Amino acid sequence: MENNMDIKHFYYLPKEAKEIRIRVFVEEQGFKNEFDGVDSTATHIICYIDNTAVATGRLFLDENSKEYHIGRIAVDKPYRGKGIGGKILNYAESLVKEMGGKTLSLSAQERASRFYEKQGYCKKGEPYLDEYCPHIFMTKKLV
Repeated sequence: MENNMDIKHFYYLPKEAKEIRIRVFVEEQGFKNEFDGVDSTATHIICYIDNTAVATGRLFLDENSKEYHIGRIAVDKPYRGKGIGGKILNYAESLVKEMGGKTLSLSAQERASRFYEKQGYCKKGEPYLDEYCPHIFMTKKLV
């Protein structure tokens, strides 16, 4: 699979990223408020396998904390468990380093927090609800 994988980033919300997020967050998980104003200013990352978009994430500078934040990481169901989510994170971390960032933060669904811990992210604070789903803030210092 590695040989056919390509990861790219865009400064707008591509149709492929929107479609993946609708399938994963709206149709599978039932989120109602999937798209927001952050989408218009974020960097959108897409992983392609054999020229088919299979995963996405969005990267942005949080204006309040002045830290970079990765979110909306979504992998289409047939491609889960193959390390693609980790590749999206690694790509985002590289972009943040290029821009001079020292940390990367995220708001993880609590059920996915173990995945992020394996990627080097640490929980900060207490769990909270986003829509109906428990989330936890996590952060990673980039070396």
